[in-house]
Amino acid sequence: MIEVDIAWRTRDFELQVAFTSDARNLALFGPSGSGKTSVLLAVAGLRRPERGRIAVAGQVLFDSAARIQLPASRRGLGVVFQDGRLFPHLRVRDNLLYGNGNAVQAGAPVAFDTAVELLGLTDLLARWPGSLSGGEARRVAIGRALLCRPRALLLDEPLVGLHREARSQLLQYLRRLHGEIGLPTLLVSHQPDEVRALAEDVVLLDDGRVAGRVRAEDFA
Repeated sequence: MIEVDIAWRTRDFELQVAFTSDARNLALFGPSGSGKTSVLLAVAGLRRPERGRIAVAGQVLFDSAARIQLPASRRGLGVVFQDGRLFPHLRVRDNLLYGNGNAVQAGAPVAFDTAVELLGLTDLLARWPGSLSGGEARRVAIGRALLCRPRALLLDEPLVGLHREARSQLLQYLRRLHGEIGLPTLLVSHQPDEVRALAEDVVLLDDGRVAGRVRAEDFA
């Protein structure tokens, strides 16, 4: 269960979003600039709303009225950004082990070898991040987040910018991850096929507001 009711205003944008969902895999869908990533960052604890409340699985992460602002490091959420954000001075194996060594102890443990096999990383372990393709780097970033033992994964446009073959491959890995690990996800996307494949419930955002709700299976 996730509960979000937040608002903030900047010079050129106002966000006011409220929704609840008990879906294991939830997607935020909308055009660029609609506020999707802003909501994800607020849930992750990387951006503080001016007011409102956020709760995940019954735990309050943010409540402006109660003056609760749980630090990102204590939220037990694994965040995967579009650019992967791997450590360039560490080989793939050490990037993954960084996640394993910094587990937040929130979710069920996933063995290193299991994560490597699920995401097809065996042949990449000795590589440097700078030598990876975009799809490979994102698979490593997902593995690192997974090994932190999060209670949920937050995925910010995981397929954006990838060529067709890489998109299809990463989508298959993510679907496999859903099926075999069952870790809840919050997905930010503007790709209908991605939403249909990876989500159950969809919150539609537009211009900083909730524009509607739809089941992913009915999403066109």
